[in-house]
Amino acid sequence: MNVQRRKKGVEVETETSSWSKAFSAGSNWDDKDEFLDVIYWLRQVLAIILGIIWAIIPLKGVVGLVLFALINAGVLFIYFTNFQKIDDEEYGGPMELTKEGFFTSFSLFLVIWIIGFTALHQT
Repeated sequence: MNVQRRKKGVEVETETSSWSKAFSAGSNWDDKDEFLDVIYWLRQVLAIILGIIWAIIPLKGVVGLVLFALINAGVLFIYFTNFQKIDDEEYGGPMELTKEGFFTSFSLFLVIWIIGFTALHQT
């Protein structure tokens, strides 16, 4: 949905922000890089949230790592297939979108999880 403004009596269309498109179902993504940026940053936010939750629970070991990978990949897969209804073949297939920014978010998750766990549970 584009925002329209009047400038000297003429309506001018302006671009919608990436974040408003990100939270609107079935948005039109003309720029592929813009959608990939949204996937990347949503993954980072999810990594922070899951890192905090894992630290509070307290979840330990390989169970936490596997759960993070499954939730991270699953949530984003559902987001781009069901919510945004993206044709993943335009982006190189579902694996390309699923791995976009995954390792960066995994690193961020580990940092948040370790620092949070240490702060809350080590005396």
